[in-house]
Amino acid sequence: MKNIFNFVDAVQFNEMPELTAKRVKHSLLDIVGILAATSRNSTVKAAQGFALKHFCGTPADTTRLFFNGASVSTLGAAWVGGFGADSLDGHEGHFLSKGHAGATVVPSLLILADAYKDAGHKLSGHEFLSLLAIGYETSLRAGVSLIESTSYYPASGAFSGIGVVLAGGRMMSCNPEVIEHALGIAEYFSPRCPMMRVVDYPTMLRDAHSAGAYSGINALYLAQAGITGAPAETLMFEQSLKYWQDLGQSWEIDNQYYKPWPVCRWAQPALTAIERLLNDQPEICGNEIETIRIETFHESTRLQGYTPKNRDEAEYGLAYPVAAMVHAGKFGPEQLTDEFLVDKNVLALAKRVEIVESEELSQRFPSEILSRVEIRLKIGETFLSPITQAKGDPETPMSESDFLDKFYINTKGVLTEEHRDALLEELLNLEHRQDISRLLELIFKPSL
Repeated sequence: MKNIFNFVDAVQFNEMPELTAKRVKHSLLDIVGILAATSRNSTVKAAQGFALKHFCGTPADTTRLFFNGASVSTLGAAWVGGFGADSLDGHEGHFLSKGHAGATVVPSLLILADAYKDAGHKLSGHEFLSLLAIGYETSLRAGVSLIESTSYYPASGAFSGIGVVLAGGRMMSCNPEVIEHALGIAEYFSPRCPMMRVVDYPTMLRDAHSAGAYSGINALYLAQAGITGAPAETLMFEQSLKYWQDLGQSWEIDNQYYKPWPVCRWAQPALTAIERLLNDQPEICGNEIETIRIETFHESTRLQGYTPKNRDEAEYGLAYPVAAMVHAGKFGPEQLTDEFLVDKNVLALAKRVEIVESEELSQRFPSEILSRVEIRLKIGETFLSPITQAKGDPETPMSESDFLDKFYINTKGVLTEEHRDALLEELLNLEHRQDISRLLELIFKPSL
């Protein structure tokens, strides 16, 4: 554990490699945009009602709900924040852990920072970005350790609470003994949920980021109260040590991918191929399409989603997102509304989508996540994409303007222009802020 504690103590945002520092800032921008986009959806409204009923804040423990402002306890806010960041499937992810860190780490640290500020402390933008780097890096490494030691595919909440403990422990100046117990508690109580179940049967539970956020913050509080924790297997057992040896020398956050569209990662290569075909072949029109054939890897074929009944099913689908993109020429929160989900033209086109497994692409998964698309028009003309890697991978990165465009799309109709622009100003210049109070006020300020 010594090297991990040394890393946590030593991380300084302004000393990080330039690419890594950019990824930390892009990740924060991305998740905050998603928290705004989801602030009024049915999942978040239900979670808010739950928190306000069962997790009322106290003078010693209070924070606010994202883009709402209502006061609750930090543990209640953790549930809401995790559900919010996870309820629009547009957050970044990581190949080797087969999961995501940010949808747990970002809301958790914002919640802890708000409570920390409410208790009379100050936190600089530079320090907050340093904490985010710690949370991401340690969560991702714990995720790699976990995924390679289990016989099934666990949800991301199973490992992302580790980063919350380590980053939150530094924020609150916890001593190493408390943090070590908190790590054990967070891992022992972690939500090791069978991820493929919600792929096959999509619900609001998603990738368990809500439970991961709760688990991480709860573990810190329990350890501070004197509750002891068993050693954390993903960090402290002999078979796990190899995942931590180069900590501080290389960065797993550099290996993250980012999603241009709010759907499962496994659908992103097909959407990338569709976007390129639409751009290159303007004659492609939904009404003129006979069939859309998607060749992909086995896990992606599990998505299906021909007639989604709700947003969760649509985001864990493949046929519907492809049909919606072809019909609208784009895919974002607007294509996930209740009105769009019942659009007869989109659903009719979805029925003409054929999803087939490619043995070659299955063999190349998970080190490569690829798809190929063929569109056949009714007149007999056929357009075939090459085997396509998703836009947003480390080798096919999103540009600065891509991230800004995505932020504008996610906040459209949710925040006023003034609110959005002020929030963006803080996010883009956070490392220069002596105090993040302004950022927090904008993040917890009610949406439209």
